[in-house]
Amino acid sequence: MTALLSPLLDPRATAEMVRSAPGTRLLDVRTPGEFETAHIPGAYNVPLDTLSEHAREIRSVADAPIVLVCQSGSRARQADGTLRSLGMSNLHLLDGGMMAWQAAGLTVNRGAKRMSLERPVRITAGAIAAVGAILALLVNPLFAFIPAAIGSGLVFAGVNDRR
Repeated sequence: MTALLSPLLDPRATAEMVRSAPGTRLLDVRTPGEFETAHIPGAYNVPLDTLSEHAREIRSVADAPIVLVCQSGSRARQADGTLRSLGMSNLHLLDGGMMAWQAAGLTVNRGAKRMSLERPVRITAGAIAAVGAILALLVNPLFAFIPAAIGSGLVFAGVNDRR
């Protein structure tokens, strides 16, 4: 049995829903740093990992439509499952998340630009792989296992969409 997924709304349909149904809530489940960098005007930030803690507040406005927003759509799907398990049903998902919203040229409130959480991870993994390769060339070929392990881990994470 597959889990029931809330209706997907493209960015323009979401903007129209917000315009035509003023009670519509935009619930952004990204991290506070991501939200501060760019968010849809009028959106509320409740990070995915704190969603259950705020269930009572969210349920109090659940009579109006709630559109779940994240960066690309995957965290919004997780939030959808969490909120549905808590008995909420008037939920929608912004298809493609903030990336799609911005690509559609819709209004965004921008704050200070921050480094994404993935960037330092990529820098560290790349540095370890490079040092391992240099050590394999200059010191001992067995150091080649370092970049091989890092590369394998990155491939596994990419295939399994792990963050």
